[in-house]
Amino acid sequence: MSTQNQISIEIPTTVIDAVMQKMQECKTQLAPYLQGLTAEDRGSLFKMGDKTVATVQKTKSYMNTNPEFIPVYMNQVEFLKDETLVSQLNPIANLASQLSSDINDTVMLAGSEALQASMLYYGQIKEAHHKGIVTAKPIYEDLSQRFAKRTRKPKNNKEE
Repeated sequence: MSTQNQISIEIPTTVIDAVMQKMQECKTQLAPYLQGLTAEDRGSLFKMGDKTVATVQKTKSYMNTNPEFIPVYMNQVEFLKDETLVSQLNPIANLASQLSSDINDTVMLAGSEALQASMLYYGQIKEAHHKGIVTAKPIYEDLSQRFAKRTRKPKNNKEE
């Protein structure tokens, strides 16, 4: 276990509060336009990726230059609205994804370091308790519940 400190940051509360407020404002402003999906819905939809974005954009371009090929049963207005929505939201989604990834990485690194330090402290308390230092006992009893090794349940091998 490495005790090398890789991150040493203190974010001012004012920055955290301002970011939370702005993120809540973004969520509130976009809420009327966003659509939630169930896992089943997500699984049943065609997925638009990098290659298909270009396909949709080319289709839009061709529809503008060659409208005679637009099927009569295709809702052109809805297609254009959907394509515009994707074009508008993709940069926001990319930025949100980058921000989320960076925040999660920072939380993971800081959390790892905090947990390592906690384990060092627990090891010291455990040793003090085993040596009979009375003041260590209540701390040890409390923390030992959190650091207790959990036994793995045996896998259920059912024969079919």
